[in-house]
Amino acid sequence: MTQDQLLIVFILLATMVMFVWGRWRHDIVAGGALLACALTGLIPAEETFLGFAHPAVVTVACVLVLSRALQFSGAVDVLTRHLLPKKAGATLSLFALTLLGAVLSGFMNNVGAMALLMPVAMQLSGRLELTPGQVLMPLAFGTILGGLTTLIGTPPNLIVSGFRSESLGSGFAMFDFTVVGLPVALLCLVFIALLGWRLVPARKQPGREGFETGAYITEARVGEGSKAAGKRLGEVEAELEEVDAQIIGLVRNEVRVNVPTSARRIKAGDILIIEADVEALAGVLGALGLELEEAESSEGEKNKEDADAGADSKAKNSDEEEADAGSSRNGGEGMIMMELVVRTESRLQGRSAKDIQLRTRYGLNLLAISREGSPMKTRLRTLKIRPGDLLLMQGAEEALSDFAADNGCVPLAERELRIPDRGKAMAASLVMLAAVLAAAFSLLPTAIAFGAGVLATMVLRTLPLRAVYDAIDWPVIVLLGALMPVAGVLEETGTAALIAQLLMDYVAQGSGAVAIGLILVLTMLISCVVNNAATAAAMCPIALGTAATLGVNDDAFLMAVAIGASCAFLTPIGHQNNTLILGPGGFHFSDYWRLGLPVSLLVSLVSIPLLLWVWPL
Repeated sequence: MTQDQLLIVFILLATMVMFVWGRWRHDIVAGGALLACALTGLIPAEETFLGFAHPAVVTVACVLVLSRALQFSGAVDVLTRHLLPKKAGATLSLFALTLLGAVLSGFMNNVGAMALLMPVAMQLSGRLELTPGQVLMPLAFGTILGGLTTLIGTPPNLIVSGFRSESLGSGFAMFDFTVVGLPVALLCLVFIALLGWRLVPARKQPGREGFETGAYITEARVGEGSKAAGKRLGEVEAELEEVDAQIIGLVRNEVRVNVPTSARRIKAGDILIIEADVEALAGVLGALGLELEEAESSEGEKNKEDADAGADSKAKNSDEEEADAGSSRNGGEGMIMMELVVRTESRLQGRSAKDIQLRTRYGLNLLAISREGSPMKTRLRTLKIRPGDLLLMQGAEEALSDFAADNGCVPLAERELRIPDRGKAMAASLVMLAAVLAAAFSLLPTAIAFGAGVLATMVLRTLPLRAVYDAIDWPVIVLLGALMPVAGVLEETGTAALIAQLLMDYVAQGSGAVAIGLILVLTMLISCVVNNAATAAAMCPIALGTAATLGVNDDAFLMAVAIGASCAFLTPIGHQNNTLILGPGGFHFSDYWRLGLPVSLLVSLVSIPLLLWVWPL
């Protein structure tokens, strides 16, 4: 081996050890590897940071933004409501949930798809009388498998396509991955739904009961275009039962009816008093087209205040309040939701939202109150707050912090309430569809197509401008941009070809089929302990070197890397979706292999023959 080959092998081994050790975050380790290559002269100084301009890196960042726009606009919530069965058994329900997760992760970031469907999975586990983990692990694996099916399904696919572009002059097309990825994903999903979920340990999250916050009481106004307008109360209550919510009162013309009859017909302008937990609240509002009623002021009080202020002031104030309310309801710039618990010594004790003048003094909205063991017979704005109450508040983060400090409240958690906005959901969906089609039919280069999609997202405001940069997983971007040049050194120094030759001589012994299986399994095992994007970047040069050594089709080996890098099912650290379910599922580190090993074996048994058939050697 030459000096340069020894250096790059040492740097890569050290990098892998650091990844597995986990002492430093993966982007720090990748940055260290890049600088080590630059300082040792393996990468020219002027080319050190060219990896950050690589189309694969740009595409990953753009896909994350477009995925977040789908999530923020509520487009995925609408799909979930209409596509998942309401009363099916465990097998059909789990297949539908995992299939939806797989389809979503084929066209958006699979971590985003997992985050969207986790609350649905938790609700489903209760309906099916399963532990949360028995639903969460199948969902996590389903979203990972969905990434196998398209170019943008997961970062490893984009990285593999980038290496093909550099090696052969063009990358993979949008649906080149589908031929192998779709059969693999479908067969694994069927296995998981029929048998696999039974292999998941039935563990309960320790102390989970202690974190239940109970149901919130909130007020929602029936607008002119609401689906609830014109329906009988009984019909609406039947729909709400599906999401564990109920109507406990109705307000019409400022008169509250505490026990409205099921035959009463709901009218536009009515206010429904709804009891629901915070996770179900968005589903309630979205399903019926309701709008949250801010607690501080009613229409009558606003008119009274406006009259006192004079005609000119009345119009101005009304417009401002209307704009503020609309911004709040739709998650305006800088607005967050937070739960606050009222302490015993709080100044809020015995006061209502109207007394406190939340909007006037703090610029906040009180959206809902949770109180155990006491029915609420007054309007939300006039309800006297008690110690122990949970307040669901909305406003700027700084204003919420100031309010909590001033009034003796303890912030519990920031909450996300996605109320589907039909216009924005449609716009976000069309932008993503246009970007996918432009890339799929080679109308534009992939990075340009998705870059244009991000620009459209910003212009159409389907995602608040402040959230565009927050949507990007910057550690992953740094990881990719840093490792692309490092992986290139493997090929330029001949190290990849040398490693490939050793594998062929001592393991595969000249057999292309064995070599593909070896590359796939080795990549799969490494990705269980190393970030999958890093694994793909490290294995692509070795795969290309192996193909060159054997004189066979490069594409089969690159696809083996793509599949292996995405299928990290054996540990909770191999993929972010596995990590997400570790706590909510109450899992131990060793629990994943029980379902992960059979799924990994099935992936290998199905994908290797398909690879050899689709891309013959």
